Amino acid sequence: MTIELLIFDCDGVLIDSEPVASGTLAQALQRAGIPLSHAEVHRRFTGLSGEEGRRLCREELGLADPDRVFADAKSALYEEFSRSLQPMAGMEKLVRDLKQRKCVASNSDMERLRRSLGLFDLWTEFSPHIYSAEMVARPKPAPDLFLLCAENLGVEPRRCLVIDDSALGIAGAVAAGMAAIGFVDPADPRSGRHEALKAAGALQTVEGAGELAIALKGLLPPEKERASSERKPAVETTG
Repeated sequence: MTIELLIFDCDGVLIDSEPVASGTLAQALQRAGIPLSHAEVHRRFTGLSGEEGRRLCREELGLADPDRVFADAKSALYEEFSRSLQPMAGMEKLVRDLKQRKCVASNSDMERLRRSLGLFDLWTEFSPHIYSAEMVARPKPAPDLFLLCAENLGVEPRRCLVIDDSALGIAGAVAAGMAAIGFVDPADPRSGRHEALKAAGALQTVEGAGELAIALKGLLPPEKERASSERKPAVETTG
């Protein structure tokens, strides 16, 4: 397997946003009369697109107006992002040192990506290849977003490697015909993360940027081989 494109999830992989997002949403739900804890919100909502989160509120929590709750949470979220958001430890250096092509594929909307990833040099490292589920018909776990990444960068799905921290993302990568590494935040309080990611189809799981760097070193072609491959002329296909 020759990897030509690395596809990174954003929240919980590149930036440490998920605890902040879960906390602000839990507070908004509590203000709306839904007594879910921070931990329960983190477990049930992490990785969902905005529309999927709203559907969960309507169908499982019985909330008549989830749009109002999400608007309340979003306002608080962006304020907290500007005060305290940080990249995942070691991730800025890992991304900066990569020689392979790379992009971001996130279930978050573009406004949230700009207000979070856009606070750091990571935005420049990936731009313009930052893709949101807003751009496709179906969010993760559907393969649509990953296939969009591959198409836009001109890489076959089988030559893409996805790094994602959610079972939804891993399942979407597998559905797209891509290999995937399950990323686990060492500070994540949820149990069974490695098992859940492997069950979704992850090739392997890692904890933190240090283990991810080691895993990528074992999977990516050496620099000389990569450079030689990039110099080969493109082969035209028909059909």
